Amino acid sequence: MEPETGESLSLLVDGIDTEVMSWVLREFRGWLGEEEGEVWVVLDRAGWHVSPRVEVPEGVRLVFLPPYSPELQPVERVWPLVNEAVANRYFADLGALMEAVEGRWLVLQGDRELLRRHTLFHWWPGAKGSA
Repeated sequence: MEPETGESLSLLVDGIDTEVMSWVLREFRGWLGEEEGEVWVVLDRAGWHVSPRVEVPEGVRLVFLPPYSPELQPVERVWPLVNEAVANRYFADLGALMEAVEGRWLVLQGDRELLRRHTLFHWWPGAKGSA
């Protein structure tokens, strides 16, 4: 999520660990392109975020939120929007669940203003006057 624009990249995975986190960071860096310069990725302190085994690509800076503060993570406010597709529903298997989540995310990705409204906090760098 890029809170100022509502632009986003989604990578749907069925598990997470330091290897997957390293892959996500590489995909993110590639999505942005080299012309973007240094980018910050704001993260909580989940074990797979802070592990020294995570490979951080050149030009990516990990910025960690204070412990026990998920309310400061902009993307946390997006999960309820994603969960609308799966709440109170039965899925025969993981594939069906992931398909529903993917479909919902594609809808959300198409509504950048909605994502921006949910993630652009007043204290976000550069957000003064834009939220």
